[in-house]
Amino acid sequence: MYGYYFDPTYILVLIGLVISLWASAKVKSTYAKYNKVRSVSGLSGAAAAERILKSAGLYDVRIEHISGNLTDHYDPRTRVLRLSDSVYGSTSVAAIGVAAHECGHAIQDDQSYAPLKLRNSFVPIANIGTQAAWPIILIGLFFGSSQFLINLGILLFSLGVLFQLITLPVEFDASSRALRILGDSGILYGDEIKNTRKVLSAAAMTYVAAAAASILSLLRLIILFGGRNRD
Repeated sequence: MYGYYFDPTYILVLIGLVISLWASAKVKSTYAKYNKVRSVSGLSGAAAAERILKSAGLYDVRIEHISGNLTDHYDPRTRVLRLSDSVYGSTSVAAIGVAAHECGHAIQDDQSYAPLKLRNSFVPIANIGTQAAWPIILIGLFFGSSQFLINLGILLFSLGVLFQLITLPVEFDASSRALRILGDSGILYGDEIKNTRKVLSAAAMTYVAAAAASILSLLRLIILFGGRNRD
């Protein structure tokens, strides 16, 4: 049994936290750097998104302005692409890159991109799993130390981890599409593409960090509770 005041498995949680904080700081600093670099085209994030969507034949996808910083996202349920304060009106290569990335998701949706469809269908399952995991584990611990309930809780937690892993190819593909479209359409040129790639690569690392942190948390649960015999 672990000491009352120290649980060595917290090291796994701390490692996950450090990775997540590093990724978050990296994307913020990279975006801030290239948000100062204005694009030659002079297009804003919203204008670039509108051009990309029209070139892809997506006339039914609305573009909306939302508050916040880097809160940009595409909602497949309502077919709305929402761009944040730092992206919507900015003419920087960073803003255009983020807007193009979200357009990549809209194009994925229109083309029924399999990983995106899988991720969208997995959202309610993952939400139930992550919300129910710890309550079921605690019930298993405090009401009869039921290994069945504990294992069930760990299994439910793993659904959230699986969702994080499913998300990775979706995000990587959206960034790849964005860079290709920006180059082919002439919205960005030469070094602008290289700079935008740095922004999107940093953003992708936040998803990698989230997946890594989730895996480490799952590993901690397995070490603590998985298969342990209790009196």
